[in-house]
Amino acid sequence: MSNTRVTGAAAPERIELKARKVSFDWEETPLHWVPGDPFTTHTINVLHLLLPAGERWFVHVYRQALPYVRDDRLREDVIGFIGQEAVHSQAHDDVLPHLKRLGLDPTPYTAQVDWLFEKLLGDRTLPPGRARRWWLMERVALIAAIEHYTAFLGDWVLGAEELDRRGADPVMLDLLRWHGAEEVEHRSVAFDLFTHLDGGYRRRVRTWATAFSALVFLWQRGARFFMENDPSLPGGKASVRDFVVRGRQGVLPSTPDMLRSIPRYLSRSYHPSQEGDTERAVAYLASSPAAGGGH
Repeated sequence: MSNTRVTGAAAPERIELKARKVSFDWEETPLHWVPGDPFTTHTINVLHLLLPAGERWFVHVYRQALPYVRDDRLREDVIGFIGQEAVHSQAHDDVLPHLKRLGLDPTPYTAQVDWLFEKLLGDRTLPPGRARRWWLMERVALIAAIEHYTAFLGDWVLGAEELDRRGADPVMLDLLRWHGAEEVEHRSVAFDLFTHLDGGYRRRVRTWATAFSALVFLWQRGARFFMENDPSLPGGKASVRDFVVRGRQGVLPSTPDMLRSIPRYLSRSYHPSQEGDTERAVAYLASSPAAGGGH
């Protein structure tokens, strides 16, 4: 059953977005932080490979977009989004040295991800005017598509009780749920910014196709990279079947739920306020040990 709430209700009450100071101690977190399940561990660990560079890129693009924002409330939301994404990037980046200490060096993969965001999707030498604005709008639309999935994943992990039942590391779960809750909290900002600056339906569809294809490609490559380079798994392999089975078990997102999220984003009437559970996200943020709520 899906954790994502899809309703026809009006947008939830506006929340003031703020970056929260967080602190995680990785000293006791084992390599396989979902006990006895390296595949689930490493599939989720791909977040630590993609998000530091990806969220730095979000921040960079949004700083370029801010001068075009003509709505004061949206401007405040974008500034709050930038603050949260910068903290997310750093928090996931801080996991990588711990993985390296445990014998799993992520550098070969993160170097490729850095190239993707900094070079392929980075700033281009374009003349001021239409060409430069076109490239900015393409990237704003790409971020809106990606944020559809980060909010989907955030809402999923907040309700993924099977991970608790299997004894997943509480520090890693807190990182994922704190981050996931903030993704749900700010889930409308990227789409609202895209709508405000452009909102073209063809652009939305085109950039969704690019974002979805890139995420699937990067995620399966990342899971394979981790499984093949895990020092405790000689000949470790990752397969689509493993992903589908873990989705049925509830330790990874369900494949049917993920597929059903596609037509929702492509619907002309789509708005992110129809997705997710704001109350659950806010409640988690109030109790998260890392965000100070658990003290």
